[in-house]
Amino acid sequence: MALEQQIMAEMKEAMKAKDEAALRGLRAIKAEIIKAKTEPGAGGEIDEATEQKFLQKMMKQRRDSLEIFEKQGRADLAAKEKEEMAIIERFLPKQLGEAEIKAAIEKIIAETGAASPADMGKVMGVASKQLAGLADGKTISNIVKELLAK
Repeated sequence: MALEQQIMAEMKEAMKAKDEAALRGLRAIKAEIIKAKTEPGAGGEIDEATEQKFLQKMMKQRRDSLEIFEKQGRADLAAKEKEEMAIIERFLPKQLGEAEIKAAIEKIIAETGAASPADMGKVMGVASKQLAGLADGKTISNIVKELLAK
């Protein structure tokens, strides 16, 4: 519940400051919180893992949209996506750098005994669990492919 309270407090501040970009991002997060709380079986409560999961999902959606808008030359829409990403990022744990991800995946590969690209599923299963919330799935996947291809 701490996230919801934090979002509400920041929404009030954004309204007072007339910060439309922050307000737009915060409202999107609040909508996801409400959606998660009203899903069947949620019981009106969401845990921190669920919060992190939907924040990650929101970041991925905006990253994908940003990529599309930049390809289409829509700088106005790309700017809005970047603004919302900056707001959502404040509520996510610090993301690992590529070197840190690579080191973690190398350790996972050694633990699982993976030797070829055919073992990617085995490595991805463990890596996705260990690095959940700390790295983007696409980045993890690319690094696993790179390391297993050697």
